Amino acid sequence: MKRIFIGLVILQSVTMLFAQNPVDVHTHIILPEYKALLQRHGAALEETFPLPGWSAESHIAFMDSVGIGCSVLTMLAPQPFYGDVAESAACIRRINEVSAAVKAKYPGRFMFCASLPLPDVDAAIAEAIYALDTLGADGIKLATNSRGQYIGDAELDPLMEVLNERYAVVILHPHRPTPYPESIIRTTPLAMYEYPAETTRAVVNMLSRNVLVRYPDVKVVVPHCGSFLPLAIPRMKAILPAMVGNGYMQPVDWEGNLSRLYYDLAGNPTAEVVHALLSITSPEHILYGSDYPYLPENVLRDNLEKLKKVLASDEELCRYMDMFLWKNASLLFNNQIEE
Repeated sequence: MKRIFIGLVILQSVTMLFAQNPVDVHTHIILPEYKALLQRHGAALEETFPLPGWSAESHIAFMDSVGIGCSVLTMLAPQPFYGDVAESAACIRRINEVSAAVKAKYPGRFMFCASLPLPDVDAAIAEAIYALDTLGADGIKLATNSRGQYIGDAELDPLMEVLNERYAVVILHPHRPTPYPESIIRTTPLAMYEYPAETTRAVVNMLSRNVLVRYPDVKVVVPHCGSFLPLAIPRMKAILPAMVGNGYMQPVDWEGNLSRLYYDLAGNPTAEVVHALLSITSPEHILYGSDYPYLPENVLRDNLEKLKKVLASDEELCRYMDMFLWKNASLLFNNQIEE
């Protein structure tokens, strides 16, 4: 009973804090140590886009300038693994500990989803336990793939079991696909097309193995307006019976899997995009995200204002503005409170 009371008090206080102020579930923390590791391995442009600068102070200033109440910090791409597990684990431990320190320094303004040193599953499990149980991480960030190891692959099942036991919120973020079409990426940088395709690829892998039904206490946030899933899911549903009948796939529990997916609105969506997203999910599962600091602050500021106008001017969407901007996020991250 004591835990229930404490949980209700925390939920009420957090909800009051977030009220009327957007909660940004898609932002990145970028440390000098991370950049230095990439430079040592000649990987500064691995994701075909220069890494921006970041500081807690500039992030807070941006949030204040647009009225954002709280931001969720996650590590960006690429995954800092170049064959040395210890090097990768040390870099990621540093990012997670700094994230925890930033959260503590600015109470109520930041949450963070810890990163893991994949593709080493044992190291990732150890870091997940430390981050969630000791650092107080609000969830886990997972790359769509870590050097070819895709979310949904069987080798990650032991990690998913650990996350399931802790009712973890998982934020996905696209990384360069493995293998990747090098000539196409030279022409069209990853963020333009491959990131949405990569996100869709990873989620489809999870759906096909019923990962979210087998680990029902994990909730997954899909970035960038669901990427291509509003197109991919109807096609999968139409084709699956033939695939199952011919022994190529197992049945998919669509309702069970999709009920555990959430979607952020990073990417400046139009009303048509939001309506498409609502064809595969419910209004309770859509969250605001900015992608700070990947675009200039004035662009992100304009994007938020455009989103508010899109929602306010649509007869259906206007009912969901508060849900999308802050209510859904506050409920999602506080569903982890122990009872």
